[in-house]
Amino acid sequence: MSPDLYLIIDFEATCCDKRSIPRGQMEIIEIGAVMVEAQELQIIDEFQSFVRPVRHPNLTPFCTKLTSIQQIDVDDAPLFDEFICSFKAWLYQYHGFIFCSWGDYDRKQLHQDCDFHKVPYPITAPHLNLKRLITERQQLGKKLGLGEAVKMAGLKFIGTHHRGIDDARNIVQLLPYIFGEKILSSHK
Repeated sequence: MSPDLYLIIDFEATCCDKRSIPRGQMEIIEIGAVMVEAQELQIIDEFQSFVRPVRHPNLTPFCTKLTSIQQIDVDDAPLFDEFICSFKAWLYQYHGFIFCSWGDYDRKQLHQDCDFHKVPYPITAPHLNLKRLITERQQLGKKLGLGEAVKMAGLKFIGTHHRGIDDARNIVQLLPYIFGEKILSSHK
């Protein structure tokens, strides 16, 4: 049975290029989520929120440069458990969706943060790794980064790369290459 909707999620998290934030201590600082109607692959709703980190509350210069997320964005943001409450209120207006992300990172990061904050994992839907699916569907020799896949599709990247809501919108642009009949232009 095919889904009625695709829930596309992209998280941004605390990070550092100097290894001062271990992978297991990274925390979500932004969610971008879009709900997509499965037949026409059109966005029907969006959810975006910053999240205040507690392990490493000060963003590193690397993180700010990578994501364009500013310290003030997270200082004024809801804590993780508050964010989960508002996200679930938005999410469960919808039924019959599959959770999709570009790779497995987003699913794993959400599990990690839920475990750390002792909050139940909020998504009961199955997960699809869209990076793996586009690699298989397009018969690519290697997995592509999101920006690389958008470029290979001959599309213009919407917004700022490594911003959760913008990355989620760009993943939606690629859905016809994953679930439909479109072929990546550089791979004909």
